[in-house]
Amino acid sequence: MPKPKALVVGAGVAGLAAALRLKGSGYDVEVFEAASHPGGKMGEWASKGYRFDTGPSLFTLPHLVEQTIATVHTKTTDYFNYDKHPTACTYFWEDGTELIAEGQVDAFSHKAAEVLGGNTQTIEKYFVEAAEMYDTTRGVFLERSLHRWQTYLTKDVWKAIPKLPSLGLFSSLHERNKKRLGNNDKLVQLFDRFATYNGSSPYLTPGIMQMICHLEHGIGTFYPKGGMSSIPKSMFNAGKDAGIVYHFGQKVEKIHVENGKTKGIAVDGNNHMANVVVCNVDVRSAYKHLLTDIPTPKNIVRQKPSSSAIIFYWGIKQTFPKLDLHNIFFSEDYKAEFDAIFSKETLYDDPTVYINISSKVDAADAPKGCENWFVMINVPADSGQDWDALTRQAKAFIIEKLDRMLEVDVESLIETENILTPPQIEQKTSSQGGALYGSSSNERMAAFFRQANFHNKISGLYFCGGSVHPGGGIPLCMQSARITADLIANNPS
Repeated sequence: MPKPKALVVGAGVAGLAAALRLKGSGYDVEVFEAASHPGGKMGEWASKGYRFDTGPSLFTLPHLVEQTIATVHTKTTDYFNYDKHPTACTYFWEDGTELIAEGQVDAFSHKAAEVLGGNTQTIEKYFVEAAEMYDTTRGVFLERSLHRWQTYLTKDVWKAIPKLPSLGLFSSLHERNKKRLGNNDKLVQLFDRFATYNGSSPYLTPGIMQMICHLEHGIGTFYPKGGMSSIPKSMFNAGKDAGIVYHFGQKVEKIHVENGKTKGIAVDGNNHMANVVVCNVDVRSAYKHLLTDIPTPKNIVRQKPSSSAIIFYWGIKQTFPKLDLHNIFFSEDYKAEFDAIFSKETLYDDPTVYINISSKVDAADAPKGCENWFVMINVPADSGQDWDALTRQAKAFIIEKLDRMLEVDVESLIETENILTPPQIEQKTSSQGGALYGSSSNERMAAFFRQANFHNKISGLYFCGGSVHPGGGIPLCMQSARITADLIANNPS
């Protein structure tokens, strides 16, 4: 009896992971990707001896990658290896305050209390709450479909129900942080920043996002050997060795649907038939370009996009001992910054600047005596702004800020440069408006408005990735793939 067949549209992180899991559950799998390489947003760029990861730079929950590879190979270290990084981030404020944030909760709490003021026990209690939130909700929100009634009969749901009032669903993350951490503005700002992990505003996203800090400090931050782009490479290599067939440079033109059933896909005028299709394309783009005969669901239309980014890749001909793998230079008025991004849909003139420097971990990523700076600011998704002008302004704002806070002439140190803007992100990855995380989580019920991991009227059509449940970012994309593959395995077409 022939094996069932599944076609995966898109070789982003979630698409690669879904393909592996489907292969592990007995499917013949083919993956179609318009780009010439796997990884979606997780690419790399090199120039003049500098190597840059072009996409996500923070890595948490590495076991999700290991578990995925383990569905087809018993020895995951043949494909994927990583180390835990001792510090989570180094923070800088305009008044000269600097905080090296230790990765461990107890060390971080003591150091933060010492540098920023406040009470060690208060900070530790905050982390205890975050861990409880994560443990209470992950079995419901992160590991299962929210759109299947069977989910609501599980013990995880019954465990979570009594704790709903304490999960911060009815206040913003900022309001919750103020209540928990008092009037310590720097400490509140530090914990507010975790809203950006899913492209949202701390002044709008619900307080349940407090749980995100648990990933960084309660579990830890990690660095994959070979850089962030090694994550998709490892899954691709594992899949190739397991017999998954990949088609790169093959843009899918249509997902075929007949009489409420998936039939396959069209690629360059050729039809590839299968009863199971997994779409790892941004859902808005998928409905617009691949499912043209199917109306876009109203809940998808009404969603607001997450933030996007302007990223500068700078080869810097100097080293900075005070900088680490992850660095944040805060704006002085955080609320005004997020108002500019989400309300005014424009650039803020004092942006918070994030700098990732992978050469701090892997010296081969930059020439000796130099550093590779991945410099990012949050900006709105593209809705027709003049990005050439905004990018020039962004560079000026960033350089002025870093010159002041690092007491150096940054522009004179830039040896090579590349730039990524929201329209370019959309063009490269089909993410509408260049939104990094699909839709934002700026509404209390945003999780329920996301595209389900399946289509409720078309059998055999499934979705995974940052624009569907449970959300954007590497860990959630990995969970999305897991949920989707489990649904397929339990509902064979």
